[in-house]
Amino acid sequence: MAGRALRLVLLIAGLLVAFAATAHAVTPLKVTQIVPGLYVHRGHDDVATRANGGDIANIGFIVGRRCVAAIDTGGTAAEGRALRAAISAVTPLPVCYVINTHMHPDHILGNAAFRGDRPQYVGSAALAEAEASHAESYMRVLHRELGALADGSEIIPPTLSVNGSMTLDLGGRVLKLQTWRTAHTNNDLTVYDESSGTLWLADLLFVQCIPVVDGSVTGWLADIATIRQMNPRRVVPGHGPIDTPWRDALDAEEAYLSALARDVRAAIKAGKTMQQAVDTIGLDERKKWRLFDIYHQRNVTAAYAELEWDP
Repeated sequence: MAGRALRLVLLIAGLLVAFAATAHAVTPLKVTQIVPGLYVHRGHDDVATRANGGDIANIGFIVGRRCVAAIDTGGTAAEGRALRAAISAVTPLPVCYVINTHMHPDHILGNAAFRGDRPQYVGSAALAEAEASHAESYMRVLHRELGALADGSEIIPPTLSVNGSMTLDLGGRVLKLQTWRTAHTNNDLTVYDESSGTLWLADLLFVQCIPVVDGSVTGWLADIATIRQMNPRRVVPGHGPIDTPWRDALDAEEAYLSALARDVRAAIKAGKTMQQAVDTIGLDERKKWRLFDIYHQRNVTAAYAELEWDP
């Protein structure tokens, strides 16, 4: 009788452990393998909301023979955990590098999910200062918009900084990291996978979603010219579809930014105020871009502030 009772207790205990494990199981983030060993998750074309859980950026990872590099980690710790689960579903190799392409929350706030790997956190030499200066506002907005979905999310600064270029070897797979002049932000970083000829542009390329200027419109246009000269086989954009021909997408982005700079310069020359420029410039672009009404006026403001004394 005692033996039967003990077996019953052990059975119940086992079921409870199994239930707890299931309750805490993380569903892997959906990823697409665009070339062997290179996986991309396509984020929602939206701002961060409770409905999308802050999953609004294209993020992913590259697998070598020795280890894995995660490239951006998403907008929350929960998304970071889902990305880590996606990596585990593909390979048992450790994550040796977490590469953050720039400071924006939708790309960096999943970093904490990778602490157990003890990776190097990699970013532009300008990233740490940019993150520190925006940390309070980023976290306040995150918790306001996402509530409990933001729990566990935090900014983890780089432990390895890139100034110019750097190569990382994942074991038979070399990544070339490059920093850029101020463009989307002042801390943009790209990743070139030499074996596949893939350039991970992150937010230097927006596809169908309106480009967001949080740096310099003139710098961004200069960077676009450089990207075109690099002529990669394929690219990974920071937002929007990942299968659009990259030259067409880059042309569309360049056309928008060129028109923005041209029209803002004309407004300044005509003596228009910033508010007049914001109210009138580029409205015919609305049908071309998702999230236009959220970001376009901000872009005009940023361009006006940049070009006012250097038209």
